[in-house]
Amino acid sequence: MTAGAYSIAEVQRLVATLVASKPDGRIAEIGTSYGDGATAIAGALGPAATFVTVELDPARAARARERLAGTRAEVLEGDWRDVLSERGPFDVVFADGGVAYDRVAELLAPGGILVKDDLTPGRAVEGDPTREALLRDPRLEATEIMVTPEMACIVAVRRA
Repeated sequence: MTAGAYSIAEVQRLVATLVASKPDGRIAEIGTSYGDGATAIAGALGPAATFVTVELDPARAARARERLAGTRAEVLEGDWRDVLSERGPFDVVFADGGVAYDRVAELLAPGGILVKDDLTPGRAVEGDPTREALLRDPRLEATEIMVTPEMACIVAVRRA
């Protein structure tokens, strides 16, 4: 899908558009990698928005910090489940890495938006842990959309 290290341009545009809709928002990214998605997010931040991104791999986090120097992105290192829960709730969360999304809805404020990328289009919900967690969570209104013929995303909103 993404060569394991970056988000594709179509997903970056989608996330940047949603971030721009929350100009005073609290924004988070799961899976910074080398900072490609974070760069797109940082460029779309409103004047009062805050942005934190978390990466599990220390080498990638260090490279992302260098790349994002001079932006308002705060790059953290660690497991998103440990790091982001104390920082939320968030208005937009871009889930660009990791697994086990059964807890991600807890990060969202009411009306908060989640984008999860790196999905192969057309797969069944049943038996797919990510799709089951996000598309069946009663706290979320969610749908799967194709962004390219080879890539799908789940876009979800936290119910009030």
